[in-house]
Formats: sequence, C-alpha cells, structure tokens
Amino acid sequence: MAASTHTVTNQPPPLTAYDVFGTDLALVEGLDRHLDPEHVEAARRELTELGRAAGSAQVQEWARLANERPPVLRTHDRYGHRIDEVEFAPAWHRLLGKGVGAGLTSAWGRPDGHLRRAAAFLVWSQAEAGHLCPLSMTYAAVPALRAEPDLAAVWEPRLASAVYESGLRPAGDKAGALLGTALTEKQGGSDLRAVTTRAEPVAGEDGAYRLTGHKWFCSAPMSDGFLVLGRAADGLTCFLVPRVLDDGTRNPFALQRLKDKLGNRSNATAEVEFDGTWALRVGDEGRGLATVMGTVAASRLDCALGSAALMRQAVAQAIHHCTHRTAFGAPLAEQPLMRNVLADLALESEAATTLVLRLAAALDRAEAGDERERALLRIAVPAAKYWVTKRCAPLVAEALECLGGNGYVEESGLPRLLRESPLNSVWEGSGNVQALDVLRALRTEPGALDAFLIELGRSRGADHRLDAAVRGLLTELGDLDGVEARARRLVERIALVLQGSLLVRCAPDEVADAFCAARLGGDGGAAFGTLPHGADLAGIVERARPME
Repeated sequence: MAASTHTVTNQPPPLTAYDVFGTDLALVEGLDRHLDPEHVEAARRELTELGRAAGSAQVQEWARLANERPPVLRTHDRYGHRIDEVEFAPAWHRLLGKGVGAGLTSAWGRPDGHLRRAAAFLVWSQAEAGHLCPLSMTYAAVPALRAEPDLAAVWEPRLASAVYESGLRPAGDKAGALLGTALTEKQGGSDLRAVTTRAEPVAGEDGAYRLTGHKWFCSAPMSDGFLVLGRAADGLTCFLVPRVLDDGTRNPFALQRLKDKLGNRSNATAEVEFDGTWALRVGDEGRGLATVMGTVAASRLDCALGSAALMRQAVAQAIHHCTHRTAFGAPLAEQPLMRNVLADLALESEAATTLVLRLAAALDRAEAGDERERALLRIAVPAAKYWVTKRCAPLVAEALECLGGNGYVEESGLPRLLRESPLNSVWEGSGNVQALDVLRALRTEPGALDAFLIELGRSRGADHRLDAAVRGLLTELGDLDGVEARARRLVERIALVLQGSLLVRCAPDEVADAFCAARLGGDGGAAFGTLPHGADLAGIVERARPME
C-alpha cells in the first residue's frame, strides 16, 4: 500500500554538489574588485576547489554529524587521573582539518592575505560554523603575539601551518598549532578590567608567571595554547598559556564544565580554572588591554564575516527551495510577494558581503602601511560588527519561513543556521560594546572620522537618497550631546551609508537602487519583503540564485 500511495512530488532536490564560491556573484565580483590582478587566477582556483567541497554532499554530512554528536568533557581517565580533555566527533576534526588546510589560520604578512582568507572564510563558514571558532582565534592571535617578538617568532609559523594535528602534545612536537583565548570572567563579562586572575612571576625564569584564577568562557579548549588576561604587579597583563608544557606534562588547566549553548553546538566552550598554571608574558606588564586589542579587532571582523556567510547560506537555501517548489499553480519564486521577500533577503546578504570584503581589503592595505585605511577600520570594523551581526538573526528567521513547515524541521538545516545566527552579535563584545567603541573612536581619533568621510565621498552624487542620508548623518555627528543613549541609531546609520556607498559604486544598478530606496530613502518597511514598487525584484533574485 505504501508503495502505491506514497508518491513524492513537488519537493525540491537537496542543494548539494554546487560551488558555494562560484555561484555567489557578490563574492566573486568583490574578490576581483579588490584583489591584485596577479593573484586573481590563483585565488579563484583555490576558492573554487573550496567552494565545491563546501557544497558537496560529503561535507554537508560531516556538518550534520558534527552537530548531532556534540563534544563530551572527559575530566578523568579510568584510573582517576585528571586529564581535562574534550572528545569531538570525527566529522568535526575533518571539517577543522579542511579549514586549516585552506589557510583559514594564516593571512598576516601575505600579499592580499586578509582578503583571500576572508573570501575563504565566507565560503567555508557556509559548510558548518562551529569549527570556525578555533580557526578564527588562531588567525586573530597574531597581533597580540607580536607584542613579544621572540614569542611570535616561535608561534607564528605554527599557527600559519596548513597542517592540522589533533591531540594534546607539546606544540613544538606538532606540524601545526591552534591558539585560543580565555579572557572573560564570571564577574566581568565584557568588562575586562574586572579580571581577578592573579599572575605571579616565576623566580629565575624571565617572562614566566604562574596564574591562579578562573575564566568563564574558553572556546575550543582542545587548542594548543591560549591568550589569557591576568593581573600582575603593574596591572592587567596578557599571557600565553600552553596547554601542554615542552617536557610533555599537562599544564594545570582544569575544565570545570562545558557550556550548554543555544547554537555553535559542534564546538566546545568551557569554564576553566587555573591553579599555578605556567604562562609566558605577552607584552609589558599593565598593557594587557592594549596588547589584545589587535586580536579583538581581527576577531570582530571575523564575526561580521561569519554572519555574512550565514546570511548567504540562508538566502541560497530559500531561493533554491522557492525555485523548485510550486504552490497555487506557479513556482514560489515567481509569485510577486515571495519574490519581494527573496529579493529583500538577497539585498541584505549582498550588502553584508560587499562591506566585509571592503574591510578585509583595508586590513591588507593597513598592514602594508596605509594609515588612512587603518583609520577607516577603527570606525568601520565595530560598526560592521554591530550591524551585520544584528541583521543576521532576522534574515535567517525569514529565510526559514520561506520554506514553510519544512524550514522548521531539523533536516532542512535552517534550524541550525537559526540557532547559530545570534552568536556573532554576542561574541567579542555585544551590540552596546560595539556602539560605544565607535563613539570612543569618534571622540579620540579624529583621523578615523576623516577616513570614513573620505570613503563616503567617493560615491557623492551617485544617488540622491544616499547623499541625503550622508547629510543627515553629518548633522547627527555634529551634535554629540547625550549621544550615548542614541549610539545604536548612530552606528546603524554609519553602517548603512557605508554599505550604500559601496553598492552604488560596485553593485549592479538594480541592487544599488533597491538598497538606497529601501534602506536609506525610507521606501521600505521594517519586515523583509517590503521593497518598493519598481524595484527589479526578478533581477535581484536571479543574481543571488545558487545555480546547481
């Protein structure tokens, strides 16, 4: 009976066996726009290979298994010895190994290194987001390590390696290493000045200390080392804590429990206790916050990249489903109201991708000595981190709704994206922290505002709605009385005019026009699917369609 009555029709095929990179026109064009022409061919070749892997059935199965078999904490072995290890699904190690091999831990000092890595991060994050945390932390650790050149000379080659080796062994015995961070404590959260972990110098060992205290969030505790903040005699100081010492003994690093998180479930996040834990000072005593700020900035850019990747994958899934699903006599994607929703989602995704690629290119130029680009990043990174990560959750929720009840079912993959979507908004400083950081830059670094206004000036006269929005922003910037209470609104406008400026210069006319009308001109509603009459909805959707 089942065979004769249960015929499956009108169900979309899985979105698999496709090139995540090559079908993302905003990403491909953005890479070509910013990349040195000499590097384009090699970068496209590498990203096409990675994109095909990310869109393959095999990698999608790894992602499913890594999330269905979350990490397990093993505090003791069978004999009662403390081991403090985390057991991950084999699929998680496969994903992590592929990410390391794709160069996602390395960019510093390479021509166009940050841009090429950002593009790869956007591609590979769409396969599975949880394992990107150790990759991001390892990449972002380099600016802090460089405060101690001798330490950086030892650790940077390990972190830049394209070889992943799991297991707790001395980092010097491995072909590659991963580095994490453990900064926040129970009583402080984002207020790092509230750190109470004690740091006491080790007699006879220059630069060595013993740490005693706790950390409330330690992500990927299987990493080979961690940047940690502790309080030394001269104040808050940055330290490097190796997981295993050079002689093979375990450094005191007690994992008290793993966090039971909303999303990011394939990745372990632990509470850690230090009890005489051996550490090396990174930078001068009392300069801990200054030492880690470069690492924090790089991590914040990765948060925006990760959210842009989640948005792109959600849009790809929604458009794919609606292209193949018929309702009321026509494909969903061809019905006017659904087409408006899909176009609006695609618009948001392209604006995010365009912005984060511009910032990655700026980071390359800043590392090469361009001070104006460095100044631009001072405002643009926290603003992008604030806005792109804020837009991620509502976009993913709307994309899920495009699949109807199918989207609410775990097998669709959309629930995993939805659980992941708030994370980047919280990580490395929540929305208020980002907004206040932008205010700090405006007040203390006039060169940052100058660089931002120069960037906006490149699009002056291209769209009257953008020009009006910029004038309105300048009026707001001219009146900073009581600005803290309205900081979110100000930073939102900063991000939106920057996105608009980039799109009118770089995107097709239909994309730029719809963005300026809906996001800057007031001709769009709060919900997705409210683009104005006259927008080229079909063209926007077709541009974003993940061609199988």
